[in-house]
Amino acid sequence: MTDPGLYRHLDEMAPWNDRLQVLEVIGITDEAPEVKTFTFRSDAQTWFRYMPGQFITLELPVSDEPIMRTYTLSSSPSRPFSISVTVKAQADSIGTRWMFDNLGVGARLKAYGPGGDFSHHTHPGAKYLFLSAGSGITPMMSMLRWFSDCAPGTDVTFVNCARRPEDIIFRKELELLNSRMPGLSLAFIVEERSPREGWSGHMGRVDAVRLPLLAPDFHEREIFCCGPEPYMRAVREMLQSAGFDMAFYHQESFGAPPAEPVSPPFAEAQTEAAEQAAPVQEVVPVHFSLSEVDGECLPGQTVLQAARASGVRISAACEFGLCGTCKVRKISGEVEMNHNGGILDDEIAEGFILACCSRPLGELEIEA
Repeated sequence: MTDPGLYRHLDEMAPWNDRLQVLEVIGITDEAPEVKTFTFRSDAQTWFRYMPGQFITLELPVSDEPIMRTYTLSSSPSRPFSISVTVKAQADSIGTRWMFDNLGVGARLKAYGPGGDFSHHTHPGAKYLFLSAGSGITPMMSMLRWFSDCAPGTDVTFVNCARRPEDIIFRKELELLNSRMPGLSLAFIVEERSPREGWSGHMGRVDAVRLPLLAPDFHEREIFCCGPEPYMRAVREMLQSAGFDMAFYHQESFGAPPAEPVSPPFAEAQTEAAEQAAPVQEVVPVHFSLSEVDGECLPGQTVLQAARASGVRISAACEFGLCGTCKVRKISGEVEMNHNGGILDDEIAEGFILACCSRPLGELEIEA
């Protein structure tokens, strides 16, 4: 008989707070060549609240100055007492290679997040098409695990691409889910045959001929895509050529959004825009309360740049307002903040800002 006190204990647990707690490694699993899953719990034994498909940012003590690396969660929030990231160590990777060589069970890391809106919770649909390549499978796996636990009848077509059969991440689990989820249609495509493992499945890449065979009704599906940029670009171009409504296409990317400059139609407008873009010659005082440092923000600088110039360390990863790593509390003053989804409205209401994309409008005090 289950101890009723256990449920009372769980009810009393608070969600994980990235400003107060760190992560402890509780498991490491080899998934494919050069691919590992690291599973964490909170050092305070709290539970994790996030949306399937979101990411976290890990602070890795690679050298005297830690580096920040952003990884999608492969775990599901339907199992809230641990989280997992599944990472591939590329030949030139620094952070991931450090994790492979240095992280063991019991190791602890500071982490920030979760963040991002690449999730079926924010883009719900009646039917879904998941397209992934390589380690881009991780957010799809998070969403599929959630569906398996909470809505196993969901209509999902999943097309996963890999270089060779042995490079298919989560292959055994995916095949098991395919046998248990009546609405799941699973297909693997590999580019090369392998002497290590026989293969009788699809060969090549997703293209305009193969996609309608694997997902005949793809025009009716909410599409999620994740993988290397050349892969995602090819998928976008294929869907656009097929007349797909791109409002129902979503992709995961940690790169900065492309700039879209607009040229003014008249010379007078160009002059006016140039005048508006001219920096205001005013230095703004910024006080960093935790560091007890008085700094200044030069015209055009962000709070993050001012902090670095003053010798105050604020953790940052993407630096364009997506990951939320540089979230700090504003004690007084006002800022202009142009973010890309890395902060929630209720966090803004509580006084938090993203230092990387906030510029002071006057004297400012920051909790950093």
